[in-house]
Amino acid sequence: MNKMILEDIERLEKLEELIQELLALSDEGAIIVVEGKRDAESLRFLGIKGEIRFSTQQPLLEFTEALQRSGKEIILLTDWDKKGGMSAHKIIQHLLAYGIVPNTQIRARIRALVKKRIKDVESFNNYIAKLRYEIHGITGF
Repeated sequence: MNKMILEDIERLEKLEELIQELLALSDEGAIIVVEGKRDAESLRFLGIKGEIRFSTQQPLLEFTEALQRSGKEIILLTDWDKKGGMSAHKIIQHLLAYGIVPNTQIRARIRALVKKRIKDVESFNNYIAKLRYEIHGITGF
């Protein structure tokens, strides 16, 4: 096997672990925060069934107050482009004011694994499907 294929296999394994981690946290009641509907559809395609909220559907203060009132763990999964980074920063600042530290580790780890390949959550499911097909030759899991 060439180096590129080995890197892709390792990348897919790590991404699959992150998806499993997201599934588990979501099943335990954590709220996943994304920017929009297509981001949520991408996560649903990957099997995430838990609560997903859109950061763009209401004013930031109202949004973060609602998250605080939920009492649940918050997983921040905004896009890893400049706009997504700015959105994440603002949400983090507001949540910290309530004493809530959102989970940003999953976003950072996904970003590190997919950088220069995809820049948003809505492309995540297609990227995973492409890797699965290229490595395993199958289209569904």
